[in-house]
Amino acid sequence: MSKKGRVLVAMSGGIDSTVTAVMLHEQGYEVVGITMKTWDYATSGGSKKETGCCSLDSINDARQVAVDLGFSHFIIDIREEFGDFVINNFVDEYIAGRTPNPCVLCNTHIKWEALLKRADMMDCEWIATGHYAQVRAQNNRYVISKGLDENKDQSYVLWGVSQSCLSRTMFPVGRFHKPDIKQMARDMGYVELANKNESYEICFVPDNDYRGFLKRRLPDLEQRVDGGNFVDAQGHVLGKHKGYPFYTIGQRKGLGTAFGKPVFVTEIHPETNTVVLGEEKDLERTGMWVGKLNLQKYEQLQAPMNAITKVRYKHDGESSILTQMGDRMKVEFMATVSAIAPGQSAVFYEGDDMIGGGVIFSNFSVNESRKAEEAGVVS
Repeated sequence: MSKKGRVLVAMSGGIDSTVTAVMLHEQGYEVVGITMKTWDYATSGGSKKETGCCSLDSINDARQVAVDLGFSHFIIDIREEFGDFVINNFVDEYIAGRTPNPCVLCNTHIKWEALLKRADMMDCEWIATGHYAQVRAQNNRYVISKGLDENKDQSYVLWGVSQSCLSRTMFPVGRFHKPDIKQMARDMGYVELANKNESYEICFVPDNDYRGFLKRRLPDLEQRVDGGNFVDAQGHVLGKHKGYPFYTIGQRKGLGTAFGKPVFVTEIHPETNTVVLGEEKDLERTGMWVGKLNLQKYEQLQAPMNAITKVRYKHDGESSILTQMGDRMKVEFMATVSAIAPGQSAVFYEGDDMIGGGVIFSNFSVNESRKAEEAGVVS
């Protein structure tokens, strides 16, 4: 065994995980590659050719790197585990009128646990992935920080990773910018890989048609929910829609009806199959409640603190005040934030360090918050 230790590298066949494996190999670690088969897209009935981390081409690309460098490579099938948890949650959340984030759920409950389980079986002290993030120990906690390349930073999707998992995790590419990683790949001889297009789609919905996916998973769904009402904030009926699960907060296009002016989905009410429409200003909120918390930098917040909060992956973040109340976080923004969608992740930052995150379960305006507090209601 190498003096530096044995590390299990999650290899998707993409450029970032490939450079991660080569980098650690060159640094003197004993590398073991592993590729996780999470989804077989052909079984979903989708029209697009299987691509991304679960395709045969990607698996072969990962294996070829291991052959080139002479380290072991394994493929593990976690489709049943992934499907039962991640995909069922994805469907359930849309049926509940929320907008899920399956990549966060997969990282939190599937990939890291699966990696650590195999790492223990293979006597690996460490696991490594190609995420653009950084991790360090501080005050007996393991803290994730943003990747050096803020345009590629992936810390947002890692808020749910546990302290025990982080204690054994490496993110080698997090200390570099993406163009540098591409150049490293070329220098290593992986020119084709460096020029390969990246996929930003959900792995089990590679045609990016989540509505079609829901219909295939629940064949009677369209019949059950078709014909609900579009209404305005006062409850006036504006027209008919195709079913509340097929809409998301902030959606403007694809409503299926012309309203004579730009309108947006502002609320979704599954219990009445109602979708509320309004103007862009009606999407603005001043705060939200967040549950299912996982704090990383601090065990818990003893007092309200200032933070930058992101309400979705591509959100720049907004100045906010965090107040932890048991297993929930009240987030009050310094300026209004648009299209806060229940079911999405909220992630809190102190500078580049991630404080932690959770799942958004409701949002509010200032007046709504005061009324709720006076009534003793926080959700």
